Amino acid sequence: MLYIVATPIGNLKDITLRAIEVLKSVDLVACEDTRHTRILLEHYGIKTPTTSFFQHNRFTKGEYLLKLLKEGKNIALVSDAGTPGILDPGYNLINLAVKNNIEVTALPGPAAFIDALVLSGKPAHEFFFAGFLPNRKISRQNRLKKLAGLGCTIIFYESCHRIRDTLEDLKEIFGEREIVVARELTKKFEELLRGPAAAILDNLSKSKPLGEFVVIV
Repeated sequence: MLYIVATPIGNLKDITLRAIEVLKSVDLVACEDTRHTRILLEHYGIKTPTTSFFQHNRFTKGEYLLKLLKEGKNIALVSDAGTPGILDPGYNLINLAVKNNIEVTALPGPAAFIDALVLSGKPAHEFFFAGFLPNRKISRQNRLKKLAGLGCTIIFYESCHRIRDTLEDLKEIFGEREIVVARELTKKFEELLRGPAAAILDNLSKSKPLGEFVVIV
């Protein structure tokens, strides 16, 4: 069995009892960064062996993990934070398991964009998750212009290195439309900024933006 296990996005207490039970019982935990996951496992006294499964080894390690699954081993797949398969190489292993008729089950849990959406107060009956926007300005602006025509709530991730550039683009394309920018979700310094892009830009200019951001339009 391949278990897809959602893990906390910040607060280590945001893990389910079932997730702890599965992480203790499987033969192996496949994770993006073994050092990062080890913090969580040690916090809950979980001694299960770990192995790395990340972007650059996803094909070779995927075949190795598939071999173990075919031999009858139980493996838990985790990401550094949140639900595996969303914007991480976990998708490749899940897809490989499905194609090879390996039993797969998911343990629901945290996802940063869902947490931000419900906190935003924006309509959640219909929304579009756009992942990360392109790095290049022209490509990013073109993407935002297409998203602007969807007519529903739009959610995407942005890094601390590009959040100001992206807000400049949002100011140009969305004008005075209110947006919500969330960071450090579930952590001590959780913060949600609301208002037009220009106002949020002004707020961020007062300090160096850190962490990963969720932007909701």
